[in-house]
Amino acid sequence: MTQPTSYGGRPYTPAPGAPTPELRVARFRGHARRLTWSAAVLIATAGACGYFYGNLPAPLENWMLLAAAGLVVLLLVVLPFASWWAHVYTITTRRVIERSGVLVSRHRELAHVRGYTIQVRRGILQRLWGAGTLTLSNGVDPPLRLANIPSIALVHEALADQVEVNQILAHRDAQPPFPPPPPLPSPA
Repeated sequence: MTQPTSYGGRPYTPAPGAPTPELRVARFRGHARRLTWSAAVLIATAGACGYFYGNLPAPLENWMLLAAAGLVVLLLVVLPFASWWAHVYTITTRRVIERSGVLVSRHRELAHVRGYTIQVRRGILQRLWGAGTLTLSNGVDPPLRLANIPSIALVHEALADQVEVNQILAHRDAQPPFPPPPPLPSPA
């Protein structure tokens, strides 16, 4: 069996009747630029600890400085990073999946086969970074918002291709199979 051909850069489609496994197309997180302030706080805290360690006034002790620095790092560096790390978007050949939550996990998905509109919104800073926000809406479910996605043009193209391929496959699979050929006339 040969691989089906692709015309004009379109994704491959499986042969009629062949099983279509769900494959991961892309997995990504929001743009990491939102962690810039956390990195600045981490650097400033480390610098302040290095400068003030051993040089504190009489009522304060070094362990107090380290405890305050640890609390600042936990609240302003570790928690924002964990929140960013836990919010993952996955595009497969069948659906778009959003998983988020550090302590309580939240899961949303949207099937390609139902079709949806793709709305792109890019602010000035997002354009500078090559990022953007996608809103996927199928008209029935609440819209799925993919915020601050890096390489927004590439993600948009992948989503449009997956919707097209899934709708073609759904239409093709909904058609009745070819009828059997008529019997050949018997030689008399």
